[in-house]
Amino acid sequence: MTRTCNNMEFKAKEIAEILGGTVEGNPEATVTTFARIETGKPGAISFFANPKYEQYVYTCKSDIIIVNNSFEPKQNVPATMIRVEDAYAAVASLLDYVTAKKRSYKRYRGCHSKVRWSSKIGKKVYIGDFAYVGKNAVVGDYSKIYENVYVGDGVTIGSHCIIYPGVRIYPGCVIGNNVILHANAVIGADGFGFAPLEDGTWKKIEHTGNVIIEDDVEIGANTCVDKSQMGSTVVRKGVKIDNLCQIAHNVEVGKNTVMAAQTGIAGSAKIGEHCIIAGQVGIAGHITIADNTTIGAQAGILGNIKEEGKVFMGTPAIPYKDYLRSYAVFKKAGK
Repeated sequence: MTRTCNNMEFKAKEIAEILGGTVEGNPEATVTTFARIETGKPGAISFFANPKYEQYVYTCKSDIIIVNNSFEPKQNVPATMIRVEDAYAAVASLLDYVTAKKRSYKRYRGCHSKVRWSSKIGKKVYIGDFAYVGKNAVVGDYSKIYENVYVGDGVTIGSHCIIYPGVRIYPGCVIGNNVILHANAVIGADGFGFAPLEDGTWKKIEHTGNVIIEDDVEIGANTCVDKSQMGSTVVRKGVKIDNLCQIAHNVEVGKNTVMAAQTGIAGSAKIGEHCIIAGQVGIAGHITIADNTTIGAQAGILGNIKEEGKVFMGTPAIPYKDYLRSYAVFKKAGK
């Protein structure tokens, strides 16, 4: 599978300059597309960072391969290599560079879009067809609001944001700068709060707060971040959240934490900074998770994690080494 660059051409020497790398091979080698190293083709650039894929370095048909400075080939490499400190980070930077060059910053107001007169729209803002921007909303410079987006009354969206089709941002929510919200994400819906009554029914608890999403956050498709009962649900700077996640009311997610798909965080949980949360993790409400915590896939966190830098697995989750020892016992017990 390849990713085209819309006829943009890059020479190896140009890419090396962008990435701060060095060329080993033909500095005039030219590429117009990206390809995985195992499916490389002429005219493409690939990257090698995972040792499991070393075999493809010697057979890859791509014209350029980005590699780590530390890489020592065991046989001839047909492609031109660009050596960098971190190949994985370098290709991310290159993709970002290419995308930025392709991005249009022309002002556009789509047909059948509705922008209320009291809203404030920055310069060169794109507003797609059938989008709605409510009363007293603010949209910062160079932001792009795609088709069929709903921006409620009093919402603030910063500059250089991308709001993809179908996103719903409820009234009063705050979106920082350089935020990306993918298709059909919902920001600011009511939290799941109901009070049991004596007759067995449930009375809805009104949620009067909002959601605050700080700068440089990316939120995946169909992810929901619920507003708080009072105050704010907060997603701190630099957080990256995958598709199909649920962030409940009054939650706070610390800066630069990453979260994989289908994770659910219950109400009023506090997640630390620089945490790594794998897919399908469940986190109970009203608990605190320390900074730099790693949580393995499908783990269930039922209580506070107080010590920083630990790895947890299982349900209920326990420290990783304890989990491995326990799993060895489980396997023996099943025989």
